[in-house]
Amino acid sequence: MLVDYAGRTYYVRHLISFSNARIYDMTDAAARLKNFPISWFAMIMGMTGFSIAWNRAEHIFDTGFCVSSVLLGVASVLFVVLATIYAAKIVKYPQDVLGEIRHPVKLAFVPTFSIGLLLLSIAYLHIAPALSFWLWSVGAVLHLAITLYVLSSWIHHTKYEIAHLNPAWFIPVVGNILVPVAGVHHASPEISWFFFSLGLFFWPILTAIIFYRLIFHGSLPERFMPTLFIFIAPPAVGFISWFNLTGGVDAFARVLYFVGLFFTLLLLSQFNYFRRLKFFLSWWAYSFPIAAITIATLIMVKATGLALYTWLAAGLLGVLSLLVLMLLVRTALAVVRREICVEGH
Repeated sequence: MLVDYAGRTYYVRHLISFSNARIYDMTDAAARLKNFPISWFAMIMGMTGFSIAWNRAEHIFDTGFCVSSVLLGVASVLFVVLATIYAAKIVKYPQDVLGEIRHPVKLAFVPTFSIGLLLLSIAYLHIAPALSFWLWSVGAVLHLAITLYVLSSWIHHTKYEIAHLNPAWFIPVVGNILVPVAGVHHASPEISWFFFSLGLFFWPILTAIIFYRLIFHGSLPERFMPTLFIFIAPPAVGFISWFNLTGGVDAFARVLYFVGLFFTLLLLSQFNYFRRLKFFLSWWAYSFPIAAITIATLIMVKATGLALYTWLAAGLLGVLSLLVLMLLVRTALAVVRREICVEGH
């Protein structure tokens, strides 16, 4: 009887311990879903940009192997997974989603979703034209709607302060400059010129405001320092869109390209500073801008045939490859250590 009693006691304790563990896991999973940030889609921007860069490199350098299709598959699966998780958050925690949309800082990352759709449409342009068309259509309409909402929010609300400003503010409005890359293949050129004009108009305005904030109001918080790399994206993407709209590299295209190249040199020269930063999901802000200037340089290789651009493109592609690999490893470690999707991050 004593043995039986002891056995039953052990069983009950084990059952209670197991039940408590299950409850803890369920509570933890719910908390992580509740704190799942929209900024995860910056990962899609980086991975898809990486795929497009490799695709262009494969054609220009005639590599004989196809890495880009694998990268595109990975980016597509990641997009579906992240979209499914965020859809679950919308259903289960709508107030938290609204909190992100109304947040003076997090709002800037909301259009990473529509930008992700636009980049996927570019990546699938020659592989699956019909899929590319629908991705572009949804992405362009959604991004325009987000742009209108964000601009209305900036104009009519009093919650914004200079401390809220960071280069991620380029994403909602200047992000429109990306639409023509696939848009010239899917719709009237007038639509692409509309989006290009919108992005080009707001680029210098926001650049001036952000530089004012950086120079006269102190450095950005550590977690937002990687967003400085976003300065590379508007001129680099602007160059790519201009090339697609006009079909050549003219004087204005060169101005856009060299401004993007200058910001690349400026930020890469500060490597020792950036490598000391603590890992945050915002590190993915490194990836898409470097992918954009890499793609722009590959276009310069094809347009000019100069060896200088060939070597520069190869070097940038190598940097981009190492960067994305590092980001994937650091993100995976952060997920395992449960450092992401927690309160306050």
